Amino acid sequence: MSRKNNDSFSLFSHDDELICGVDEAGRGPLAGAVFAAAVILDPDKPIDGLRDSKKLTEARRNELALLIKERALAWAIASCSESEIDALNILQASMLAMRRAVEGLNPAPTLALIDGNRCPVMAVRSEAIVKGDDKVAAISAASILAKTARDASLMQLHEQFPLYAFDQHKGYPTALHLERLQLHGVSPVHRKSYAPVRALLDHPVGEGCK
Repeated sequence: MSRKNNDSFSLFSHDDELICGVDEAGRGPLAGAVFAAAVILDPDKPIDGLRDSKKLTEARRNELALLIKERALAWAIASCSESEIDALNILQASMLAMRRAVEGLNPAPTLALIDGNRCPVMAVRSEAIVKGDDKVAAISAASILAKTARDASLMQLHEQFPLYAFDQHKGYPTALHLERLQLHGVSPVHRKSYAPVRALLDHPVGEGCK
């Protein structure tokens, strides 16, 4: 069961609930997996400074990610690969990654608060909260874990495919990334269903990635 609720502050008077926050990272990039995280915070171990990961510096995100992993009652990170994104579409792949993250929690939550305006289909009850990553601490924590995990993954991809400068743009369609795509063609980790990548596959430039 799921429903939308934009008034997140009405959701925290349930003493009998075990609530997790859920968020994803990496819908927009042209390469790499989409990541999601789920976090159940420990009320006895508060973490100062939790907020939308996009509003934090990289250094601060990394600091908070360590604290979240140390202090949370439970946390889990999951992903959907480039091939799954191409097969399902990015929305459905994001939903699947979020479901996988929630299913990875131990103990299992009784309620999942999802950032955004829709919820993945899963056994746990869920509520969607628009801009929840800046309203709900558990969603902020999930946002931070998803973002740091995805950035770390792109650094690993940079080691495998240094010609694409994944360490600089993290897969997003920046001018640098588009330039490298034009120069070197489509790599195995690019999302082939995304328009700039698909256009190159339809009309190749150069020899591509061997």
